[in-house]
Amino acid sequence: MVSESFRCFTCHVCSMPARQGWEYHEEGQMSLTDTTTRAVDRLSVPLIVAPMTGVSGVNLVAAACRAGVVGSFPTHNAGSPVELDDWLHRIAAARPPAGQWGLVAPNLVVHRSNPRLDDDVEVLARHRVELVIASVGSPASIVEPLHAAGTQVLADVASLRHVDRALEAGADGLVLLGAGAGGQTGWANPFAFVRAVRERFAGPIVLAGGIGDGWALHAARVLGADLGYLGTRFIASAESLASDAYRSALVSATMDDVHLTAGAGGLPASLLEGSPSSSGGGFSQAGLLAAGEVWSAGHCVSGVHRVEPAAEIISRVEREYLSAVAASDNVAWPDLRRRGRITPPHSRSPSAG
Repeated sequence: MVSESFRCFTCHVCSMPARQGWEYHEEGQMSLTDTTTRAVDRLSVPLIVAPMTGVSGVNLVAAACRAGVVGSFPTHNAGSPVELDDWLHRIAAARPPAGQWGLVAPNLVVHRSNPRLDDDVEVLARHRVELVIASVGSPASIVEPLHAAGTQVLADVASLRHVDRALEAGADGLVLLGAGAGGQTGWANPFAFVRAVRERFAGPIVLAGGIGDGWALHAARVLGADLGYLGTRFIASAESLASDAYRSALVSATMDDVHLTAGAGGLPASLLEGSPSSSGGGFSQAGLLAAGEVWSAGHCVSGVHRVEPAAEIISRVEREYLSAVAASDNVAWPDLRRRGRITPPHSRSPSAG
């Protein structure tokens, strides 16, 4: 089960009782409750191992889930809808009979150039996956069939215009693509992006871009995000589909080696220097798949130092996250007490709060 620090960092500050639906706390902080919490409560840390073209496969997703986090993969990494069906069966078979298991969150490219979209949606609905992440376009066409299967839909967004369109289409939550995300990326500062979205949306937010360790993940939570994407760090995992050359390049790279280009498929992308890229001209699914192995990397690549199992990466992120929570307490409590804003829990009477 998730630690109390993750369940709601602000609960020990504001001592507000739990409510159905969304739970509001001091200064607008929120935590997930009801349907979403029943799933998120399974997580060891509020982390999604991001879906990455040519990188995320059965072994990486299964390893992420066994470590108690969300494992995601682009459905097009499976060669066909039939293979996608097989992947989902293999991932389900990797679930231990007892112990922790996170969530599986397939990623669908919903762009009109994706010829497999309807078939992939049918496969995901049949497997009744809990969560789907929609990318490169409006999720409008997939919301109804997936909701009918009990699946929640998160939508990738890179601007406030995208936010409005995704919510109008019925998305349950948002993945904010901020500056510094690896692969297809955004341009907005993550700090400003999260706060701007929180002014108009009280639902689930996932922050993508620049999160490479548990310290950054906790910072995302303090900002108002519910979960964080980590992708770059897992390219160098033992379970990824990346080539040895790609892993080696990643380990030796720093953020100075990451460049913004019109990457594979024609959308802005953060790639390692020397990686093949397209000349732009707009997104196409065929262009994305034809590009082969493109060496995507985010700004947090400086924190990738070795190839190691995904479980070890996740365990380290969890330790870092809990250290960050404790450090935040050490900073916040003295400041709040000094300003007379709050009384620490240990000094309250039993009937208080």
